[in-house]
Amino acid sequence: MAGLTTMERDAVARAGGASMLDQAMRWSAVNSGTGNLAGLAEMAVLLGDAFSALPGELSLVEPAPAERVEADGRVVAVEHGRHLRLSVRPGARSRMLFTGHMDTVYPADHAFREVTDRGDGTIGGPGTADMKGGLAVMLAALGAVEASPIAARIGYDVMINSDEETGSLSSAALIAELARGKVAALTYEPALPDGTLAGARGGTGNFSIVVEGRAAHAGRDPEDGRNALVAAADLTMRLAAAKSAGLTVNPARIDGGGPNNVVPPHAVLRVNFRPADTDAIARARAAIDRAVAEVARDHDVTVRVHGAFNRPPKPVDAGAARLFALVGEAGGALGIPIAARATGGVCDGNNIAAAGVPVIDTMGVRGGAIHSADEFMIVESLAERAALSAVTVLRIAERGRV
Repeated sequence: MAGLTTMERDAVARAGGASMLDQAMRWSAVNSGTGNLAGLAEMAVLLGDAFSALPGELSLVEPAPAERVEADGRVVAVEHGRHLRLSVRPGARSRMLFTGHMDTVYPADHAFREVTDRGDGTIGGPGTADMKGGLAVMLAALGAVEASPIAARIGYDVMINSDEETGSLSSAALIAELARGKVAALTYEPALPDGTLAGARGGTGNFSIVVEGRAAHAGRDPEDGRNALVAAADLTMRLAAAKSAGLTVNPARIDGGGPNNVVPPHAVLRVNFRPADTDAIARARAAIDRAVAEVARDHDVTVRVHGAFNRPPKPVDAGAARLFALVGEAGGALGIPIAARATGGVCDGNNIAAAGVPVIDTMGVRGGAIHSADEFMIVESLAERAALSAVTVLRIAERGRV
């Protein structure tokens, strides 16, 4: 660590506290699947208590309204937990954004519930890597920065949402609001086990397309019916054909159908698009509009499209390249090799980048097998990644920019 200043060495020492492991394990033991409102409320209290150690104004923000389409085509409201926000030195000349999420992909009744020491330097458990461990890293790094002599040079917002795993539909507006005017952002999704960071990310769009036909007796007067299931199947094939370079299309499910002697009057197609860039989004939208119009005409049905491209693509632009270089320099001074590669996954980093803010979104622990019952966190990476964040933030504070 010969490349560190005395101030940075002091911050690294402070960021390596043993409390991170205790926090990560305690928080991971709380089931906080996106739909588990009681678990999310418990997590919000725990996180509020922990992050209140930092200066500034802490609050819980009510979720924005969000909807989903049921299997029968009805549009219903979806409840989400509250989002944690901490605002520190809002008048500072240079301000950053730090984001994470308290929700996991594991519902309340999921069998994967235990947090265990696997005996090989890793801890297994729901959310250990994605991202209860990352939240502990964020807090430790910010605590170390606050104890430094230049803390007053940097202001920041912390946002920990309750719905990242389902697309941040109730927190996207909050993310956009907090991103405005920031010099940089760090998000605490897990790095790969070897420490590799996510670079460029594609985008994503999720759609539920409701097809309304007409019921009829399948034997007596089938010609009076309008088969919504057949129309949805036709729509599936037309959209699948829109796949092209830089755009993947995944029709994932059709809800609908019923008794064999009834022409099905309702169907819902669920489809995911993964655009590599904004041009691919435009092609996808055109393909949806064209397919919907043709299916409605050819099958004499009504078609309603619900959904959006809620995660825009995240290229590595000039600002992001400078931030990656800065993190690489900090890693070099700490003896931590820093590499990055493009990924097809998406996260809140996509939304932050869309606001024009340089962001690195895998500053959390090293870990793996996320979204599965084999999820794990590498214990030694807690102190390692907290040090990396602390040095990065201090260097931004000294420069006033990336």
